[in-house]
Amino acid sequence: MADSPRRRSTSGLTGCVVHKADLRCALLLLLGASPCAWSATANWLDVESRIEYGYFTEDARSLDNIIDSLSGGAATDAMRSYYQGLAHYRLALLSAPQEHERAKTAATRCTDDLGIALGQQPDAPEALALESACEALLTTLQPIAPLTSVKSNARMRRALEAAPKNPRVLLLDAVVTYERPGAKPSERTRVIAQLQKSIAAFELERRQVDHAPGWGAAEAYAYLGRTYLDTGDALAARAALEHALLIAPDFQLARRMMYRITTG
Repeated sequence: MADSPRRRSTSGLTGCVVHKADLRCALLLLLGASPCAWSATANWLDVESRIEYGYFTEDARSLDNIIDSLSGGAATDAMRSYYQGLAHYRLALLSAPQEHERAKTAATRCTDDLGIALGQQPDAPEALALESACEALLTTLQPIAPLTSVKSNARMRRALEAAPKNPRVLLLDAVVTYERPGAKPSERTRVIAQLQKSIAAFELERRQVDHAPGWGAAEAYAYLGRTYLDTGDALAARAALEHALLIAPDFQLARRMMYRITTG
């Protein structure tokens, strides 16, 4: 199918029409930046795609390079700070299993980046949810920080109240619950329900609009597959992972889980 211009919308915002190559209106409204902050040469769709590809392929070096390329902008550039935060979040996720200190540094910088973005629009739900996820990740890396956990929960509540049908907010809420230290097995039911809501919102978003930011759908399916595996439902897990790999064929985490299922 040809990649033709389509209507683009932002989460919880209306009246914004942009095309494939122009993310200005969507991101300005989402992150609260002034139009004068927009750089005509910046292609934020490309930045987002590169961040996600680095995460899917588990290429930490490429994420470092993206972060370096974004670091020269104005300290008050909300769009730049949002994507720096996303890149740092992805880097923290990749580093957490084996490089504890690197993961802590990346998660801390993620919260700093999102703090700048939220300084421009304090109630932007996607930025609130992403900062909450970074703070929650920090609590798993340094459990002696209870205040960080309280702040994370408060931000996620604000994000859910502001945008209860936003697919990325729903996804990140489920991820935070899933990854919470000491999470009870009974919470898996809530995680599955929240992921299913997120996926339904993603599918609606993908059918009706070309959305910016647009990340998260493959991850939602992968987390659903992971949660089903935890509950012993391999058939449901496989179906979810197949969807994840249709969206992102290079998603290494999803590939590893699928391998576990297919090899028994």
